Amino acid sequence: QVQLVESGGGLVQPGGSLRLSCAASGVTFSRHAMSWYRQAPGKERELVAYISRAGSNTNYADSLKGRFTISRDNAKNTVYLQMNSLKLEDTAVYYCRLLYDAIIYWGQGTQVTVSS
Repeated sequence: QVQLVESGGGLVQPGGSLRLSCAASGVTFSRHAMSWYRQAPGKERELVAYISRAGSNTNYADSLKGRFTISRDNAKNTVYLQMNSLKLEDTAVYYCRLLYDAIIYWGQGTQVTVSS
């Protein structure tokens, strides 16, 4: 049974930083690319960042390049999202995503609130 568990969200002031984690189980983690998505209130879920199986390739939403960094530790079955210079508009629930056997798995999400 594939499970994804996000953590690390919280309340942060504009300009602050957070590091999100997503721990995977029930799957050979190193065989799967991983992604982070986010969904703000009243908006559709959007792609934040992608990382390949070995971590050698990454992609980001254009608006987030330079502020967010995705990484992974295959020995720990964990993918990370380092978020710097956070803005009010980064407020959202952040989800990690894995595609396995043509099925998309999502974590439960972690709330990130940027507010002064």
